[in-house]
Amino acid sequence: MNGELEHQAKEKAREYFRTKATPLPVSEVRARIAEPLRACDELLTPLSAAQAARATLPGEWTVHEIVDHLVETYRPGLDELWCLLAGRRPPGEPIPASLQSRAPLLRPWSWLLGELRGLHGEVLRTLGAVAADYTTDARAPLVMVVNVKDARGATRPLTWVEELDWKAYAIVSWRLHAIDHLHQARKVLAAAGAGR
Repeated sequence: MNGELEHQAKEKAREYFRTKATPLPVSEVRARIAEPLRACDELLTPLSAAQAARATLPGEWTVHEIVDHLVETYRPGLDELWCLLAGRRPPGEPIPASLQSRAPLLRPWSWLLGELRGLHGEVLRTLGAVAADYTTDARAPLVMVVNVKDARGATRPLTWVEELDWKAYAIVSWRLHAIDHLHQARKVLAAAGAGR
């Protein structure tokens, strides 16, 4: 990929953090995250285990695998958010971008949905407990993945590690991440004729 295109994509993401994440009031961070989490619940709750596990698009995860990925990334993400809210950098490496459990399709669908709802609730409870005037200089490394068009017009994922403050971390981890996988799940369901 062209170095200039990479630079532009990274700068666009950083501008988003500077203008639409870091300066937000705590209550707005929570509100902006609550909406896509609610949308996830609305999309996923009516699905049967068979619908969720149905492979419809070559190279795409099933909805079941998408939810497994969200559960697996949200758990350590909460740990990292708690570190940031304690004023500390989370230990270890950033959470891998494509993290899944060892056997995603063997996890019961109802259990996965329950886990996801529980994690959504914990994220919102955590954010609801943050004081309006809370500040910290702590940062966490996060693996960023954005789709960019290359010089030929093909869409390709660009991946890098970005150091984020707690608000930007929360917005990326639970707003943008949820929205991205909502779109993916809708695409998979549409291919199965069950789209919304």
